[in-house]
Amino acid sequence: MPTNKNKDLLRYMGLGMQWMVILLLTVLGAWELDKKIGWKIPIFVIILPIVVITLLLWQLIRAFNKPKK
Repeated sequence: MPTNKNKDLLRYMGLGMQWMVILLLTVLGAWELDKKIGWKIPIFVIILPIVVITLLLWQLIRAFNKPKK
């Protein structure tokens, strides 16, 4: 039976993996979008990950502000 410490560890490991996958997909999608548009500056590779990180941090802050059950 997992203890609270193990549950927290697994929760944060899962959260980290989710963030890595989401950011990887965002960068790859932005890369393809920049390639399709053909601009010299990869604007979507720069902007989209920043937007996604901001949204993920906002979601994390909201989750931590919820009272524990």
